[in-house]
Amino acid sequence: MYLLDTDVLIDIQRGHAPAIAWFSSLSDIPSIPGFVVMELIQDSQNMQQVRKTIQLVAPLPIIWATEADCACALSNFTTYHLSNSLGLLDALIAACAVGRGLTLCTFNVKHYRVVPNLLTAQPYPR
Repeated sequence: MYLLDTDVLIDIQRGHAPAIAWFSSLSDIPSIPGFVVMELIQDSQNMQQVRKTIQLVAPLPIIWATEADCACALSNFTTYHLSNSLGLLDALIAACAVGRGLTLCTFNVKHYRVVPNLLTAQPYPR
């Protein structure tokens, strides 16, 4: 099962044909971290874009980090923020994936490569 990162949802939102084709081919509905929804809303310039974001994610299960996931994110963030530029939200998103044994679909592999036990996939050609 898959967990989608922000960049994948942005591609879908923008109508990127390979992203749409890949998403349409999935037999299981992927999940998204609530933090990804918040990132998408943060990038909105107006209420119309916020509504489009909400409409885009409405059919997808939204998952949140558990307390154990947050502890893992804190540990990884502490260890890898300065040495490898692991971002706060990236640490939380990765912890959601690891905690549930999901593959994180992302093109930001560089951001996530230091997170132990995280499986990533670049789901379509860019």
